[in-house]
Formats: sequence, structure tokens, C-alpha cells
Amino acid sequence: IVVPFPPGGTSDTIGRILGQKLTEAWKHQTLIDNRSGVAGSLGAAVAAKSPADGYTLLVGNVGPVAINHNIYRNVGYDPLKDFAPITLAVTAPQIVVVHPSVPAKTFKEFAALVKTHKGKINYGSSGPGSISHLSAELYKRMTKTDMLHVPFKGSALITIALLSGEVDVVFSDMAVVLPHVQAGKLRALAVTGPKPTPLVPGVPTVAESGVPGFTMTSWWGILAPAGTPQPIVTQLNTELVRILKLADVKNSFAVLGVDTTFSTPGEFTAHIKSEVAQYSKLIKDIGFKIE
Repeated sequence: IVVPFPPGGTSDTIGRILGQKLTEAWKHQTLIDNRSGVAGSLGAAVAAKSPADGYTLLVGNVGPVAINHNIYRNVGYDPLKDFAPITLAVTAPQIVVVHPSVPAKTFKEFAALVKTHKGKINYGSSGPGSISHLSAELYKRMTKTDMLHVPFKGSALITIALLSGEVDVVFSDMAVVLPHVQAGKLRALAVTGPKPTPLVPGVPTVAESGVPGFTMTSWWGILAPAGTPQPIVTQLNTELVRILKLADVKNSFAVLGVDTTFSTPGEFTAHIKSEVAQYSKLIKDIGFKIE
């Protein structure tokens, strides 16, 4: 299983949980191959170019599968042509969090603050083109407001900056900041999914807080190289869906602040096409590109 990010992150943990279950089910050792670089695209390219025999899988997420080919000149693969999607596995809304010094107790109060302090509120991201960057840019476009972008290299550094008050707000992955929210060190204002999450009781969605239609959800799924025979795709889907329904797997993912899901290969393919279209339009509208 190729994980296109370093050990210890959400993608790596997902890969190891599913890999262990596949090892137990099939009595063959499943190996995790961490190939990080180019925001996940290096590992995705390795998987795309692997033999299409069912023995190499990719833990793909929204970055390398739906975003990166729009912002990097050559990622080395076509996300719509070079993979055989197996199943969607995990989804997670982002959470909008602020440093306690920011004078806003609710998202509506924060939105008013952004409008009255045009260009003076700064937001941090885990890097140019990351979903935390694009979420904030989508918010700016939908509300016709302005915030200053402060990019960092990864979610760990951005969280440190937010805790120190170096940045005002972050549209963050849930797992990274949830412990700090629960400890009272950061304030949660809203989640970016289509519905609230029990992980942060009482915290509304951005859409409910005055920005109707706003949704931005992270996701992870399992893909094989294009050309993998259909019987193998079906077998992999059947086994992975069985694993994703296990109570201990759901509990392990819940600890990460993510929701377990599953799909048919066709449903996952349609989901990827929809996400590619959404992010292609957003990135084109922003005019953002990394050479």
C-alpha cells in the first residue's frame, strides 16, 4: 500500500489500519510504502505506474487525486485516467479554529470581524494549494471578503503558529487541532462539512452560519493502477468494504477525527470526477499555480 505522505499522518494511519486488516484476512503480509513529496503526488505517481495486478494500492486523498494536477506543471499521472478507484474509505470536514485572542465567539461574529478589518485578519494554511488554503480562498470568494494568507510547511507547523497567536484563524484538519480545542487552547467556530459533527458538539457548519452552499470536505480512498482486471477490483472492494464496516476500524478512525464510509468503485469514480471539476474551477478562479 503506497502512502504518499510521511509516517504518522492521517493517510499513513489509515493505510496501516486497513493494511493490517488485509493481512489478517488474506494471510499475506501487507507492506506500507511511504513515498512523500510534491504534496502527495510523488507517491501517487509511483502507484499509478505500478503493475495493474492488484498487489499495489494507493491511499489517495483529495490533494494528489483532485487538486495537485491543477497547480503543479507535471505530477506524472492523470487522476481520471491512471487509477482504478476501489472504494471511498474516510471523510472529514475541516474545522474553523481561531486563537482565543480573536474577539469572536461564533462564526458569524468572526465573519463580521473579517468584513470590518478588511485584509488585516490573517489565516494560516498547511501550504499553497492545500485544502486549508483552498477552503479559506473559497470562503473569501463566496463572501467577497479579504484575509491575508500565511502559508506553512505542513499541519504541525501551522498548529504551532495558531497556538502562539502568530495567525488568527485556520481552516484545519479536525485531527490536528481537536485536542487543543478540547483543552480550551483554541476556539472552534464552525465545521466545513454539510452537517455538524458529534466530535465538536454545538459547533455549526459554515453554511448554517451565513454562507449557504459552503462545503469543503477532506476524503481518503483506496485506488489501484488503471487496467487492474475487474474481478480483482471487485474482490478488493468487497474485502475493503467488509473491513470498513468493522466496529474496531470505525473506532480507530473516530479517534483521528474522521468518519468511516464506503462505496462501490463506480460511486468512488463519480466522486473523484466531481471533486476534480470543483477544484479545477476554484483554482482557475483564484488564478493559482505552482510551476
